[in-house]
Amino acid sequence: MGTRCARNGEPATNTDPTAPWSLVVPLKPLVLAKSRLAEAADDVLRPHLALAFAQDTVAAALACPEVRDVAVVTDDPAAAAELAALGARIVPDTPAAGLNAALAHGAEAVRAVRPAAAVGALNADLPALRPMELARVLARASAFPRAFLTDRAGIGTTFLSAAPGVELRPAFGGRSRRRHRASGAVEILLDGVDSVRQDVDTGDDLEAALVLGVGPRTAERWQSGAHAMDG
Repeated sequence: MGTRCARNGEPATNTDPTAPWSLVVPLKPLVLAKSRLAEAADDVLRPHLALAFAQDTVAAALACPEVRDVAVVTDDPAAAAELAALGARIVPDTPAAGLNAALAHGAEAVRAVRPAAAVGALNADLPALRPMELARVLARASAFPRAFLTDRAGIGTTFLSAAPGVELRPAFGGRSRRRHRASGAVEILLDGVDSVRQDVDTGDDLEAALVLGVGPRTAERWQSGAHAMDG
């Protein structure tokens, strides 16, 4: 099936239209993104890396057989154009009230079109994401009304799900593992899904993602950016 692009209408997809999951990916303006990467990337490279992370995340998510569509919540016009070209639906961040408000808004936008969708919130900084590892996480999540996957550090969250008819109730940021567990979401405990847990906030995170094997956009941007900084 060919890729279709959409803005605020029917969700775009390049996957099976009968797949059960819609994913919501939040992305802040690129100039504000990834400030904690300062030791590994300069002010010029960081926004480009943030976009590359999101591109590889969205491309891998759309390649997952369980994913029907991906909605990216962002007000960054450059990122919106690039991610729409991959097949994502772009949802403007009209609440403009932070990460969790953006995710709740994205989930509402998805269900305005697909009321019976299973919805998952997925970080935009998973550049090593593997479609089949994501499929395993989604399969496990489908057994619960709400479920979440912690990050590699065991402190934050990279994925949160809500079954059809269930409110997402995101509580991302900082020690979100504790908050999601306290909210009643079931923690997904799976081996072999490192690519879904490896978000990138710091230089150490980036190094770990590179070891796992990042997507082509991140690999190209990191290689060209690192050479530029060395020069």
